Amino acid sequence: MNVTDRKSRERAEREDRIVAAARAIAESEGWDAVTIRRLANEIEYSQPVLYSHFASRDAIVAAVAVEGFKELATVLRTAVDAADGQQDALMSVATGYFTFALSRPALYDAMFILPTQLKFADAETRAELRDGFEAITAVVSPFCTDVEIVTETFWAALHGLAELERSGRVRPGMDDKRIALVVQAIINAGSAGPN
Repeated sequence: MNVTDRKSRERAEREDRIVAAARAIAESEGWDAVTIRRLANEIEYSQPVLYSHFASRDAIVAAVAVEGFKELATVLRTAVDAADGQQDALMSVATGYFTFALSRPALYDAMFILPTQLKFADAETRAELRDGFEAITAVVSPFCTDVEIVTETFWAALHGLAELERSGRVRPGMDDKRIALVVQAIINAGSAGPN
C-alpha cells in the first residue's frame, strides 16, 4: 500500500469515526448535544481536524443522513423480498418505513428534519437518497401510471404518519389502521384508471 492509499484510508476511517460518534451522541442525548467541540472530545481529535473533514455540524448531520438513507433502502428492499405479491409488498414497505422512522429517531431527524445541503428530486440527488425512493417506486408502480407523483405522495403520507406518531399528536395504537388506509388509497388509485 502506498502512502496516498494509506492516507485516504485513514481519512475515511476518521470520517467514519466522526459520523459514528455524532450518531451515537444524537441517539442517546439528541442532536442538540452534538457539537464540534463535543465530537472532538469524543474521538480525541482537535476541532480543526474535524473541520478538515466536515465544514460544519450540518455537514456531519448530512453524512449521518446519507447513512440513514442507505439503511432505509436496505430495510425497504428486505420488506419487498419477504412479501407475497404486490399488495403485500406495498404493505410491507409501508410498515417497514414506519418502523424505521420510529425505531431510529435521531437518524430519521438527520434524514428528514434537520437542515442539510442534501438535494432531493434533483439531477444532483445522491444515489443513496435515490435508492430509498426507488424501493418505494418499485412497490407503487403496479398501482399507477404517474409513478413519481404517486411515490412522492405515498412517501409523504408515510412520513406524515410517522411524524404525527413520533410527536404524540395522534391516538396511540392505530398505526396499523392508518398504514392500511394509506396502502388501500394507493391500490384504489390504480383501479380508478389513469392517474
